[in-house]
Amino acid sequence: MKKLALFLLLPALLFAQEKTPPTTPKQSGRYDNNKFSQMYDLMATPNMFRTASGAPGPAYYQQQADYKIDIELDDKKSSIKGSEVITYHNNSPDTLEYLWVQLDQNQAAKNSQTPLAESQRMEQVLPAATFSNKFLKQDLERGFNIESVKDVKGNTLSYTINQTMMRINLVSPMKPGDKFSFGIKWNYNINNYRVEGGRSGYELFEKDGNKLYVIAQFYPRMAVYNDVEGWQNMQFWGTGEFTLPFGNFDVNITVPADHVMEATGELTNRSEVFTAEQVKRYELALKTYDKPVVIVTQAEAEAAEKGFSEKKKTWKFSAKNVRDFGISTSRKFILDMMAVKLNDKSVMAVSIYPKEANPFWGETATRTVAHTLKSYSAHTFDYPYPKAVSVSAEDQGMEYPMICWNYGRPDENGVLSERIKNGMIGVTIHEVGHNFFPMIVNSDERQWSWMDEGLNTFMQYMAEQEMGTNFPSSRGPASKIVPYMSGDQKFLEPIMSNSESIHQFGSNAYGKPATGLNILRETIMGRELFDHAFKVYANRWKFKHPTPEDFFRTMEDASAVDLDWFFRGWFYSTDFVDIGIKEVKQYYVSQTATKELKDAVVKRGRFGEEKGPFVYLVPSTSEELSAKDKKALALIDVNLLSDYVNTKFTADEKSNLKSPKYFYEIEFNKPGGMIMPVIVELTYEDDTKELFKYPAQIWRKNNETAKKIYATEKVIKKIQLDPKLETADIDITNNTWPKEESKSRFD
Repeated sequence: MKKLALFLLLPALLFAQEKTPPTTPKQSGRYDNNKFSQMYDLMATPNMFRTASGAPGPAYYQQQADYKIDIELDDKKSSIKGSEVITYHNNSPDTLEYLWVQLDQNQAAKNSQTPLAESQRMEQVLPAATFSNKFLKQDLERGFNIESVKDVKGNTLSYTINQTMMRINLVSPMKPGDKFSFGIKWNYNINNYRVEGGRSGYELFEKDGNKLYVIAQFYPRMAVYNDVEGWQNMQFWGTGEFTLPFGNFDVNITVPADHVMEATGELTNRSEVFTAEQVKRYELALKTYDKPVVIVTQAEAEAAEKGFSEKKKTWKFSAKNVRDFGISTSRKFILDMMAVKLNDKSVMAVSIYPKEANPFWGETATRTVAHTLKSYSAHTFDYPYPKAVSVSAEDQGMEYPMICWNYGRPDENGVLSERIKNGMIGVTIHEVGHNFFPMIVNSDERQWSWMDEGLNTFMQYMAEQEMGTNFPSSRGPASKIVPYMSGDQKFLEPIMSNSESIHQFGSNAYGKPATGLNILRETIMGRELFDHAFKVYANRWKFKHPTPEDFFRTMEDASAVDLDWFFRGWFYSTDFVDIGIKEVKQYYVSQTATKELKDAVVKRGRFGEEKGPFVYLVPSTSEELSAKDKKALALIDVNLLSDYVNTKFTADEKSNLKSPKYFYEIEFNKPGGMIMPVIVELTYEDDTKELFKYPAQIWRKNNETAKKIYATEKVIKKIQLDPKLETADIDITNNTWPKEESKSRFD
């Protein structure tokens, strides 16, 4: 059968639906509530520091802080003492009257405001250990003890400590281009993080009496000064993490002689702290790309953990262009490494772990580090640092440049559940991935947790899926965020909320932004446009300090996709997605009109000078016509169409015409406030399927409903919205026609 044109049929259908608008009195004006409005009202005005395209501007600057640090760890007392010289470079156009230094350890001090800011409730049943820790124990001595602050000539500098911040009162203001060096001596007691909590500290192995240290926030650190808010001035309350300037570090760490250590930077005295045999193994690892090479064996670690040496060793590390420094040390450590090829360079994937983490860590950890570096580099930029280290630290998941702590160990019998195994792989990818966001793309974690946690969780999801093992990712797919987005609005905040103001931190700062990026990539922009724009953002802002606006603007600038509607709804509101099928009307072609259609043609002259004959699309519910008239006709059987086609089209044109027999009008509604594309899957009576995808702009003139017409050669048996659960639709009971029995999206 030859295909016939449908284009002249549709005006009749539209005409049949159109009503004369009623006359209404004039009303007062209204505000622009269109969800497609541009975000000029929400985003900072572009300037010479940060451009409208999302790129750094011609006047962009950032400060630099260089450190020379000497610390000594007292393993018996679990304490650290140290001294540092900070050289601060004022690259801003501003004159600085004082400097601000972060004292993050003070968040755990006796006079900390953090516990006072938390609401409490009485728990009437408590384990004895919890009751004792909560009500019986005295507060421990925690936080920095600042011994002195002096300039490089030995002159005492005035300073003021305000909780977790310390102001250095300059004798002479720093002018643009100046640099200033000063020294701080300090000490503090290290916390047992498994008992007291915290992002770093030590883990005690009660069976052998050894400690495994993960040391961070261990030195007074310069705060950020930038064009956005001047000095970073928010206290460290415990949730909002850290924002820091880049700089160069030379750090000497003195520990017991039987310890094995890893830290940020390159080890500059390897031959002094490792045996000759271990150095040979390291040199082999530099050339081994297919499997880890064990540098410190389990036998060597087991021998060391029995010794408790009274001697000392100093490990020396140098790091260039990093924003922070982390250390892990213990006499229990096994150490392995493998080389990773990234285009024209090689970097080292490294793991250190106690025997309690084997065999799983030895088999899996370093390979996971290597996979992460390859995946993230492919989507952003080649990893620029010489190594990435994963440390086995139970109950931890925390990141620093080139080094991170990760949980996940077998039980005492070496058995590891699938949940713990997948959790360990996932957290390793996540924490190693933080090298990219925010250690290199250096966003402000104190203000916007999502800019590192959310972006990194999205990257983690891609890396997990690229493993090729059907990894059970816990965040990323749209369906995973539905329970959160459909929750009680009293406990939901927009993603664009400060880190300390969020009720459900994991879902808000990790899950929802990661899901949003995945929806952008898979459903709204497509992988090609998204991947290019995301890579542009990463490269524009590597080793710089981006803001949310820089991200939003770059994603649009590099893709030519207007995403204001998405960012406004997904990031600045708690709107949720709920798109449904409101009504389906079926029509058939007829040369016989109902009285209503005849009257409408006569009264309104709908088609101007075109006098007919007309083709009518009559609702299947019409009772006015006979069953014979209601028969679905092949369009070749409609005489006036055959006549029209035969006179207006050539033979070649006629061979390419469609031949629909069945006509449907589907009305979609949107009970949810969040705009989203409409994805429609039609299933025909022969069980074949056809997918239609309409852009979010389908809602631009009507936020409540939208309609689409389908002319098909086969009967539609089923209509399904969002069949692959791509849009985070919180209610799928309204997504099908004919309406199915109520079911959960998780069935």
